[in-house]
Amino acid sequence: MSAGPLPVRVYYEDTDAGGVVYYANYLKYLERGRTEFLRQLGFEQRALAQEAGIAFAVRSFAAEYLKPARLDDELVVATAVEALGRAQVTFAQTIQRGEETLFTARVRVACLDLHRGRATALPAPIRERLRQTQPS
Repeated sequence: MSAGPLPVRVYYEDTDAGGVVYYANYLKYLERGRTEFLRQLGFEQRALAQEAGIAFAVRSFAAEYLKPARLDDELVVATAVEALGRAQVTFAQTIQRGEETLFTARVRVACLDLHRGRATALPAPIRERLRQTQPS
């Protein structure tokens, strides 16, 4: 089981004075990619917060900016589970334009108990669905 990639178009508001995507906007694309990845697995962030009392927060992040994206580019954000821990998930994410990889990142997120304000174990159904997306 896997979740599909997220298409993203670059708009004028995404670019800097040089006409390329401003570096911080790649992080927004990654966030959308992770959100849609979870949604495709059957988990919506708002429902997780309201019903399960949990949310995900970025704990660490490493990225490589390889090539610039530009106005009107059609990009694809791909998201995969790289590592799965008791209370955290590491995602491998890429942003591509056609066959070109423009950006790669490893993003580690922690599962937070919103009532206690600290890390908590991933609920079993989420852990199992995430585990199913990992290559055998």
